[in-house]
Amino acid sequence: MEPTLKAKSLKDFEDVKNASLGFRANLFYDYYLQNTRKKHSNYRIISKNGSGAKITVIDPYSKKEIVCISFVSNDYLGFTKHHKVINAGKDALDKFGSGSGSSPLIGGYNSLHDELEKKIARFFKKEDSITYTSGYAANTGTIMALLKNQDLAILDMGVHASVLEGCALTNKKFFLHNDVSSLEQVLNQTKGKFRNTAIIIDGVYSQDGDIAPIQEIVSLAKEYNAFLIVDDAHGVGVVGNKGKGVLEMYNLYDEVDMITGTFSKTFATVGGYVAANKKIITLLKYFAYSNIFSAAATPQAVSCAIKAIDLLDEEPEWHQKLKENIKYFRNGLDTIGIDYGNTESAIFPIMIRDEEKTKIAGRLLFVNGIYANPILYPAVSRKQTRIRMSVLATHTKIMLDESLNTLEDILKKVDVL
Repeated sequence: MEPTLKAKSLKDFEDVKNASLGFRANLFYDYYLQNTRKKHSNYRIISKNGSGAKITVIDPYSKKEIVCISFVSNDYLGFTKHHKVINAGKDALDKFGSGSGSSPLIGGYNSLHDELEKKIARFFKKEDSITYTSGYAANTGTIMALLKNQDLAILDMGVHASVLEGCALTNKKFFLHNDVSSLEQVLNQTKGKFRNTAIIIDGVYSQDGDIAPIQEIVSLAKEYNAFLIVDDAHGVGVVGNKGKGVLEMYNLYDEVDMITGTFSKTFATVGGYVAANKKIITLLKYFAYSNIFSAAATPQAVSCAIKAIDLLDEEPEWHQKLKENIKYFRNGLDTIGIDYGNTESAIFPIMIRDEEKTKIAGRLLFVNGIYANPILYPAVSRKQTRIRMSVLATHTKIMLDESLNTLEDILKKVDVL
């Protein structure tokens, strides 16, 4: 007999006990239709002109085009539309063609890949680096290659899903988010019980926008002889004097063993990277399955990333504009009295703390021309639901003012203000 399910969230469909694949799909489709009827499904909305501060999208319910001020993109410096980045991609297409044809290990590795890996290594002041076709693949492939069943990964509770999946072959324990005392307790309890211990954290956390207490974590890693991995996907381009992330912010280039990240945010294309010492990177180039069994990144993607990295130094005004916009938006939220948690970055979690109100607020913002993502359980706890907004360098003050005014009106309508 197939099970019945009274579903409350996406979490309920991750693994439905005793359900066949077809029945599980049917259950989820009914849930999807229920949310669609309520106009609560704010996912997979079609954009007509890519990412940016203002974009045209298709309303999934009315099917009409809507011009929105967008806060859903992680293109923090607006480089996806920068003419130099676009031209770099075009040049690569003309010279190398549209694809790499093979994996990096057996023929797909060209001079652009080599240039990009050298550039990433220099960027983070590391000996070497390896690139992947996504940031997700960078984390999963790297951790799976390095940590096995005699090892231990100690994770901040806020790390990305790619880190969790990467730990499938090893032991893992969690410490409370950004809680150094909790981390030390786990380190103390597990000391000497595993072959290798790795601490894995984010630099800037993707949901809360807060920054890891990385200096204290570095000290603990040294004390307990743990390998420290920092995923700074949301820090690069945003924090640090020159926008080079948390390692620059705290001058910890030599103290962090490994840095991981993505080209899909500040660097305006797609792909991921890992930078560390040469011996570790060499190991990964032969044992990270998501690298050696995937076709190498397309020439266009690689060339765009190379140019975007250069632009961070060549045109520092974009990083400066982002910092100004972050400060302006933060001041506006403070004036209204909106709760945005503990963010220290371009990510602003507008705290609703009620699932139904979060869904309604997300839809009302959308139909009023503000595109921002409702973040619900299980991505966050039910008491931490929020509207996630990412500020970009390309937002104008007029856009930010309009968004703040609309946000205030909507939050009052749903009884949050």
